Amino acid sequence: MDRGGGRDRDRGGMGGRGGGGRRMHRRKICRFCIEKVDLIDFKDVKLLQNYIPERGKILPRRISGSCATHQRMLAEAIKRARNIALLPYATA
Repeated sequence: MDRGGGRDRDRGGMGGRGGGGRRMHRRKICRFCIEKVDLIDFKDVKLLQNYIPERGKILPRRISGSCATHQRMLAEAIKRARNIALLPYATA
């Protein structure tokens, strides 16, 4: 049963699945663990701005490369900085 509406799905190549080999990604290492940071200060705006893009959202762990402990501390520091208007809230 063809539901493609006349379009040819197989246009050569790997059959539309992408194929190809997987790339080896280098594991991200937590910057705070390397520097042995015990506390992330919410008043350190320059540091916190590295972990929020222009829209103001907090970057997830898989992108920022932080470990779980430091990601929680980072999120808490960003939220405190937002509360006292040092950082912007997320915009639409």
